[in-house]
Amino acid sequence: MAFEKLLSSLTMGRLELPNRVIMAPLTRARTPDSIPGDLQAAYYAQRAGAGLIISEATNISPTARGYVYTPGIYTDAQEAGWKNVVDAVHREGGRIALQLWHVGRVSHEMVQPDGQQPVAPSALRGEGAQCFVEFADGSAGQHPTSTPRALETDEIPALINDYRQAATRAKRAGFDMVEVHAANAYLLQQFLATGSNKRTDRYGGNVTNRARLLLEVVDAVSQVMGADRVGVRLSPFIEIFGLTDDEPEAMMHYLAEQLSLRKIAYLHINEPDWTGEGPQLTDDFRRQLRDGFRGTLIYCGHYTAERAERLIADGLGDAAAFGRPYIANPDLVERFRREAPLNEPDPATFYGGGAEGYTDYPTLD
Repeated sequence: MAFEKLLSSLTMGRLELPNRVIMAPLTRARTPDSIPGDLQAAYYAQRAGAGLIISEATNISPTARGYVYTPGIYTDAQEAGWKNVVDAVHREGGRIALQLWHVGRVSHEMVQPDGQQPVAPSALRGEGAQCFVEFADGSAGQHPTSTPRALETDEIPALINDYRQAATRAKRAGFDMVEVHAANAYLLQQFLATGSNKRTDRYGGNVTNRARLLLEVVDAVSQVMGADRVGVRLSPFIEIFGLTDDEPEAMMHYLAEQLSLRKIAYLHINEPDWTGEGPQLTDDFRRQLRDGFRGTLIYCGHYTAERAERLIADGLGDAAAFGRPYIANPDLVERFRREAPLNEPDPATFYGGGAEGYTDYPTLD
Protein backbone atom coordinates (compact mmCIF):
# COMPACT_ATOMS: atom_id res chain seq x y z
CA MET A 1 0.00 0.00 0.00
CA ALA A 2 1.26 3.46 -0.83
CA PHE A 3 2.01 5.62 2.20
CA GLU A 4 1.83 2.61 4.49
CA LYS A 5 2.95 4.49 7.61
CA LEU A 6 0.81 7.59 7.04
CA LEU A 7 -2.33 5.53 6.45
CA SER A 8 -1.78 3.17 9.37
CA SER A 9 -3.79 3.37 12.60
CA LEU A 10 -2.58 5.25 15.66
CA THR A 11 -3.46 5.20 19.36
CA MET A 12 -3.43 8.80 20.55
CA GLY A 13 -4.42 9.37 24.14
CA ARG A 14 -7.84 7.77 24.55
CA LEU A 15 -8.57 7.74 20.82
CA GLU A 16 -7.91 5.14 18.16
CA LEU A 17 -7.26 6.93 14.87
CA PRO A 18 -7.72 5.00 11.61
CA ASN A 19 -4.89 6.95 9.97
CA ARG A 20 -2.27 9.58 10.74
CA VAL A 21 -3.61 12.27 8.41
CA ILE A 22 -4.70 15.14 10.66
CA MET A 23 -6.84 18.04 9.48
CA ALA A 24 -5.05 21.16 10.69
CA PRO A 25 -7.00 24.02 12.31
CA LEU A 26 -8.05 26.42 9.56
CA THR A 27 -9.61 29.82 10.22
CA ARG A 28 -12.23 30.33 7.48
CA ALA A 29 -14.13 33.37 8.86
CA ARG A 30 -17.57 32.10 7.96
CA THR A 31 -19.51 32.57 11.21
CA PRO A 32 -20.65 36.23 11.16
CA ASP A 33 -22.60 35.75 14.40
CA SER A 34 -19.83 33.59 15.97
CA ILE A 35 -22.20 30.57 16.01
CA PRO A 36 -21.35 27.53 13.85
CA GLY A 37 -24.27 26.54 11.65
CA ASP A 38 -25.33 23.95 9.10
CA LEU A 39 -22.67 25.16 6.65
CA GLN A 40 -19.93 24.38 9.16
CA ALA A 41 -21.53 21.01 9.93
CA ALA A 42 -21.45 20.10 6.23
CA TYR A 43 -17.85 21.32 5.83
CA TYR A 44 -16.44 19.31 8.71
CA ALA A 45 -18.54 16.21 7.97
CA GLN A 46 -17.12 16.15 4.43
CA ARG A 47 -13.65 15.81 5.96
CA ALA A 48 -14.50 13.10 8.51
CA GLY A 49 -12.08 10.67 6.85
CA ALA A 50 -9.19 12.40 8.62
CA GLY A 51 -7.58 10.53 11.48
CA LEU A 52 -8.54 13.57 13.55
CA ILE A 53 -10.10 16.90 12.61
CA ILE A 54 -8.80 19.85 14.62
CA SER A 55 -11.37 22.62 14.42
CA GLU A 56 -10.71 26.18 13.42
CA ALA A 57 -9.43 28.35 16.27
CA THR A 58 -12.37 29.10 18.58
CA ASN A 59 -12.56 32.05 20.96
CA ILE A 60 -12.86 31.08 24.63
CA SER A 61 -14.43 34.41 25.65
CA PRO A 62 -15.59 37.74 24.17
CA THR A 63 -12.21 39.30 25.06
CA ALA A 64 -10.31 36.49 23.30
CA ARG A 65 -11.26 37.80 19.86
CA GLY A 66 -8.98 39.43 17.33
CA TYR A 67 -10.83 38.48 14.16
CA VAL A 68 -14.45 39.04 13.21
CA TYR A 69 -16.52 36.17 11.76
CA THR A 70 -14.72 33.56 13.89
CA PRO A 71 -16.62 31.15 16.18
CA GLY A 72 -16.75 31.11 19.96
CA ILE A 73 -17.44 28.56 22.68
CA TYR A 74 -18.65 30.76 25.55
CA THR A 75 -22.45 30.94 25.01
CA ASP A 76 -25.22 28.37 24.95
CA ALA A 77 -25.95 29.14 21.28
CA GLN A 78 -22.32 28.59 20.30
CA GLU A 79 -22.22 25.32 22.24
CA ALA A 80 -25.38 24.14 20.48
CA GLY A 81 -23.94 25.12 17.12
CA TRP A 82 -20.78 23.15 17.77
CA LYS A 83 -22.82 20.14 18.97
CA ASN A 84 -24.52 20.13 15.57
CA VAL A 85 -21.07 20.10 13.93
CA VAL A 86 -19.74 17.32 16.17
CA ASP A 87 -22.84 15.19 15.62
CA ALA A 88 -22.43 15.56 11.84
CA VAL A 89 -18.77 14.48 12.01
CA HIS A 90 -19.60 11.52 14.25
CA ARG A 91 -22.38 10.36 11.91
CA GLU A 92 -19.71 10.09 9.21
CA GLY A 93 -17.46 8.08 11.52
CA GLY A 94 -15.00 10.89 12.24
CA ARG A 95 -13.27 12.31 15.29
CA ILE A 96 -12.92 16.02 16.07
CA ALA A 97 -11.03 18.23 18.55
CA LEU A 98 -11.90 21.83 19.43
CA GLN A 99 -9.02 24.30 19.36
CA LEU A 100 -9.24 26.74 22.28
CA TRP A 101 -8.04 30.23 21.32
CA HIS A 102 -7.20 33.56 22.91
CA VAL A 103 -5.40 36.03 20.64
CA GLY A 104 -4.05 38.29 23.40
CA ARG A 105 -2.49 41.39 21.87
CA VAL A 106 -3.31 40.41 18.26
CA SER A 107 -6.53 42.39 18.51
CA HIS A 108 -8.03 45.87 18.46
CA GLU A 109 -10.60 47.81 20.47
CA MET A 110 -13.01 47.51 17.50
CA VAL A 111 -13.47 43.76 18.13
CA GLN A 112 -13.31 43.91 21.94
CA PRO A 113 -16.38 44.21 24.22
CA ASP A 114 -17.27 47.84 24.89
CA GLY A 115 -14.19 48.97 22.94
CA GLN A 116 -11.82 47.97 25.71
CA GLN A 117 -8.10 47.35 25.27
CA PRO A 118 -6.92 43.84 24.39
CA VAL A 119 -4.96 42.05 27.11
CA ALA A 120 -1.44 40.62 26.96
CA PRO A 121 1.36 39.61 29.33
CA SER A 122 2.85 43.10 28.95
CA ALA A 123 1.67 46.39 27.46
CA LEU A 124 3.67 45.87 24.27
CA ARG A 125 2.18 46.06 20.80
CA GLY A 126 3.39 43.50 18.27
CA GLU A 127 5.40 45.37 15.64
CA GLY A 128 3.61 45.19 12.29
CA ALA A 129 0.84 42.94 13.63
CA GLN A 130 -2.56 43.01 11.93
CA CYS A 131 -5.96 41.73 13.06
CA PHE A 132 -9.26 41.44 11.15
CA VAL A 133 -12.00 43.91 12.03
CA GLU A 134 -15.37 45.13 10.82
CA PHE A 135 -15.46 48.81 9.91
CA ALA A 136 -18.29 51.29 10.48
CA ASP A 137 -19.56 50.89 6.91
CA GLY A 138 -20.00 47.14 7.38
CA SER A 139 -16.95 46.11 5.39
CA ALA A 140 -14.21 43.99 6.95
CA GLY A 141 -10.47 43.85 6.53
CA GLN A 142 -7.06 43.88 8.15
CA HIS A 143 -6.20 46.64 10.59
CA PRO A 144 -3.10 47.29 12.72
CA THR A 145 -3.47 45.94 16.23
CA SER A 146 -3.78 48.30 19.16
CA THR A 147 -1.53 48.54 22.20
CA PRO A 148 -2.72 46.05 24.83
CA ARG A 149 -2.82 46.43 28.56
CA ALA A 150 -0.95 44.01 30.80
CA LEU A 151 -3.07 41.45 32.61
CA GLU A 152 -3.02 41.99 36.35
CA THR A 153 -1.81 39.00 38.35
CA ASP A 154 -5.15 38.72 40.11
CA GLU A 155 -6.95 38.54 36.74
CA ILE A 156 -5.18 35.37 35.67
CA PRO A 157 -7.36 32.89 37.63
CA ALA A 158 -10.41 34.22 35.76
CA LEU A 159 -8.57 33.78 32.45
CA ILE A 160 -7.73 30.19 33.34
CA ASN A 161 -11.37 29.66 34.25
CA ASP A 162 -12.38 30.88 30.78
CA TYR A 163 -10.34 28.00 29.35
CA ARG A 164 -11.91 25.60 31.86
CA GLN A 165 -15.43 26.72 30.95
CA ALA A 166 -14.65 26.47 27.24
CA ALA A 167 -13.46 22.89 27.77
CA THR A 168 -16.61 22.14 29.76
CA ARG A 169 -18.76 23.35 26.87
CA ALA A 170 -16.63 21.41 24.39
CA LYS A 171 -17.13 18.24 26.41
CA ARG A 172 -20.90 18.79 26.57
CA ALA A 173 -20.94 19.38 22.81
CA GLY A 174 -19.35 15.96 22.35
CA PHE A 175 -15.87 16.86 21.14
CA ASP A 176 -13.46 13.94 21.29
CA MET A 177 -10.54 16.16 22.33
CA VAL A 178 -9.55 19.77 22.87
CA GLU A 179 -6.38 21.46 21.69
CA VAL A 180 -4.89 24.35 23.66
CA HIS A 181 -3.64 26.90 21.13
CA ALA A 182 -0.25 28.10 22.42
CA ALA A 183 1.24 28.90 19.00
CA ASN A 184 1.33 31.51 16.24
CA ALA A 185 2.10 34.47 18.52
CA TYR A 186 -1.25 34.44 20.31
CA LEU A 187 -1.79 34.94 24.04
CA LEU A 188 -0.21 31.81 25.50
CA GLN A 189 2.84 32.07 23.26
CA GLN A 190 3.09 35.75 24.18
CA PHE A 191 3.57 34.56 27.76
CA LEU A 192 6.17 32.00 26.63
CA ALA A 193 8.33 34.41 24.61
CA THR A 194 10.93 36.78 26.03
CA GLY A 195 10.11 39.59 23.60
CA SER A 196 6.46 39.89 24.61
CA ASN A 197 6.65 38.91 28.28
CA LYS A 198 8.39 41.50 30.46
CA ARG A 199 6.50 40.64 33.65
CA THR A 200 8.13 40.65 37.07
CA ASP A 201 5.55 38.47 38.86
CA ARG A 202 5.38 34.66 38.94
CA TYR A 203 4.32 34.62 35.26
CA GLY A 204 7.43 36.37 33.93
CA GLY A 205 11.20 36.13 34.01
CA ASN A 206 12.74 32.68 33.69
CA VAL A 207 11.52 29.77 31.55
CA THR A 208 9.62 28.19 34.44
CA ASN A 209 7.67 31.36 35.16
CA ARG A 210 6.93 32.16 31.51
CA ALA A 211 5.57 28.63 31.00
CA ARG A 212 3.43 28.75 34.14
CA LEU A 213 0.24 30.09 32.54
CA LEU A 214 0.20 27.53 29.73
CA LEU A 215 0.76 24.68 32.19
CA GLU A 216 -1.97 25.97 34.51
CA VAL A 217 -4.34 26.17 31.53
CA VAL A 218 -3.46 22.61 30.52
CA ASP A 219 -4.07 21.42 34.08
CA ALA A 220 -7.48 23.14 34.18
CA VAL A 221 -8.56 21.77 30.82
CA SER A 222 -7.29 18.29 31.73
CA GLN A 223 -9.43 18.30 34.86
CA VAL A 224 -12.45 18.64 32.56
CA MET A 225 -11.52 16.41 29.62
CA GLY A 226 -8.93 14.06 31.07
CA ALA A 227 -5.31 14.61 30.05
CA ASP A 228 -5.56 11.83 27.48
CA ARG A 229 -8.07 13.96 25.55
CA VAL A 230 -5.94 17.12 25.53
CA GLY A 231 -3.41 18.33 22.98
CA VAL A 232 -1.25 21.46 22.83
CA ARG A 233 -0.20 23.36 19.72
CA LEU A 234 3.22 25.08 19.78
CA SER A 235 5.23 26.94 17.16
CA PRO A 236 8.91 27.08 18.18
CA PHE A 237 11.12 29.69 16.46
CA ILE A 238 8.18 31.37 14.74
CA GLU A 239 8.39 35.15 14.30
CA ILE A 240 5.06 36.65 13.25
CA PHE A 241 2.91 39.48 14.59
CA GLY A 242 6.09 41.02 15.99
CA LEU A 243 6.83 38.08 18.30
CA THR A 244 10.47 37.58 19.25
CA ASP A 245 12.04 35.11 21.65
CA ASP A 246 15.61 34.72 22.90
CA GLU A 247 15.07 31.27 24.45
CA PRO A 248 12.79 29.22 22.18
CA GLU A 249 14.78 26.01 22.38
CA ALA A 250 15.07 26.04 26.17
CA MET A 251 11.32 26.70 26.41
CA MET A 252 10.48 23.84 24.06
CA HIS A 253 12.57 21.34 26.01
CA TYR A 254 11.02 22.45 29.30
CA LEU A 255 7.48 22.26 27.91
CA ALA A 256 8.11 18.83 26.35
CA GLU A 257 9.22 17.53 29.75
CA GLN A 258 6.38 19.14 31.70
CA LEU A 259 3.65 18.17 29.23
CA SER A 260 4.99 14.63 29.11
CA LEU A 261 4.72 14.43 32.90
CA ARG A 262 1.09 15.52 32.56
CA LYS A 263 0.49 12.68 30.07
CA ILE A 264 -1.42 14.78 27.58
CA ALA A 265 -2.39 13.03 24.35
CA TYR A 266 -0.32 14.98 21.86
CA LEU A 267 1.92 17.88 20.96
CA HIS A 268 1.10 19.60 17.68
CA ILE A 269 4.14 21.43 16.31
CA ASN A 270 3.47 24.16 13.77
CA GLU A 271 6.74 24.54 11.89
CA PRO A 272 8.22 28.04 11.52
CA ASP A 273 8.30 27.86 7.70
CA TRP A 274 4.49 27.59 7.40
CA THR A 275 4.44 30.89 5.52
CA GLY A 276 6.86 29.47 2.97
CA GLU A 277 9.77 31.40 4.41
CA GLY A 278 11.96 31.36 7.49
CA PRO A 279 13.90 28.66 9.35
CA GLN A 280 13.14 24.96 9.25
CA LEU A 281 13.17 22.53 12.14
CA THR A 282 16.20 20.25 12.13
CA ASP A 283 16.01 16.51 12.60
CA ASP A 284 18.24 16.91 15.66
CA PHE A 285 15.64 19.19 17.22
CA ARG A 286 12.88 16.69 16.39
CA ARG A 287 14.87 13.88 18.03
CA GLN A 288 15.38 15.96 21.17
CA LEU A 289 11.66 16.71 21.25
CA ARG A 290 10.91 13.01 20.81
CA ASP A 291 13.21 12.21 23.74
CA GLY A 292 11.48 14.79 25.94
CA PHE A 293 7.82 14.14 25.10
CA ARG A 294 6.43 10.61 25.33
CA GLY A 295 3.00 11.23 23.81
CA THR A 296 2.02 11.59 20.15
CA LEU A 297 3.95 14.14 18.06
CA ILE A 298 2.12 15.83 15.19
CA TYR A 299 3.96 18.12 12.78
CA CYS A 300 2.34 20.69 10.52
CA GLY A 301 3.86 22.80 7.75
CA HIS A 302 3.74 22.35 3.96
CA TYR A 303 3.54 18.57 4.22
CA THR A 304 2.99 16.30 1.26
CA ALA A 305 2.06 12.66 1.68
CA GLU A 306 5.60 11.72 0.71
CA ARG A 307 7.21 14.01 3.25
CA ALA A 308 4.80 12.88 5.99
CA GLU A 309 5.56 9.23 5.21
CA ARG A 310 9.28 9.88 5.65
CA LEU A 311 8.73 11.76 8.91
CA ILE A 312 6.84 8.83 10.41
CA ALA A 313 9.08 6.13 8.92
CA ASP A 314 12.14 7.87 10.39
CA GLY A 315 10.53 7.89 13.83
CA LEU A 316 10.65 11.69 14.10
CA GLY A 317 6.89 12.17 14.31
CA ASP A 318 3.74 10.10 14.64
CA ALA A 319 1.36 12.01 12.36
CA ALA A 320 1.21 15.02 10.04
CA ALA A 321 -1.39 17.78 9.87
CA PHE A 322 -2.51 19.14 6.52
CA GLY A 323 -4.01 22.61 6.10
CA ARG A 324 -4.45 23.93 2.57
CA PRO A 325 -4.73 20.44 1.06
CA TYR A 326 -7.77 19.91 3.31
CA ILE A 327 -9.37 23.14 2.15
CA ALA A 328 -9.59 21.82 -1.41
CA ASN A 329 -9.74 18.04 -0.83
CA PRO A 330 -12.45 16.86 1.54
CA ASP A 331 -11.48 13.27 0.65
CA LEU A 332 -7.76 13.82 1.21
CA VAL A 333 -7.16 10.45 2.85
CA GLU A 334 -8.77 8.60 -0.05
CA ARG A 335 -6.72 10.60 -2.55
CA PHE A 336 -3.56 9.60 -0.69
CA ARG A 337 -4.74 5.99 -0.64
CA ARG A 338 -5.31 5.98 -4.41
CA GLU A 339 -2.30 8.22 -5.14
CA ALA A 340 -4.75 10.48 -6.96
CA PRO A 341 -4.09 14.12 -7.91
CA LEU A 342 -5.18 16.84 -5.50
CA ASN A 343 -7.52 19.73 -6.18
CA GLU A 344 -5.82 23.13 -5.98
CA PRO A 345 -7.26 25.50 -3.36
CA ASP A 346 -8.52 28.94 -4.37
CA PRO A 347 -6.93 31.57 -2.06
CA ALA A 348 -9.63 34.10 -2.99
CA THR A 349 -12.18 32.01 -1.05
CA PHE A 350 -10.06 31.12 1.99
CA TYR A 351 -11.70 33.71 4.27
CA GLY A 352 -15.30 34.83 4.43
CA GLY A 353 -18.18 34.08 2.10
CA GLY A 354 -20.42 31.04 1.97
CA ALA A 355 -20.38 27.62 0.35
CA GLU A 356 -18.17 28.63 -2.58
CA GLY A 357 -14.62 27.52 -1.89
CA TYR A 358 -15.82 25.88 1.32
CA THR A 359 -18.13 22.94 0.73
CA ASP A 360 -18.15 22.76 -3.08
CA TYR A 361 -14.74 21.20 -3.80
CA PRO A 362 -15.26 17.90 -5.69
CA THR A 363 -14.36 14.48 -4.35
CA LEU A 364 -12.93 11.68 -6.50
CA ASP A 365 -16.34 10.03 -6.71
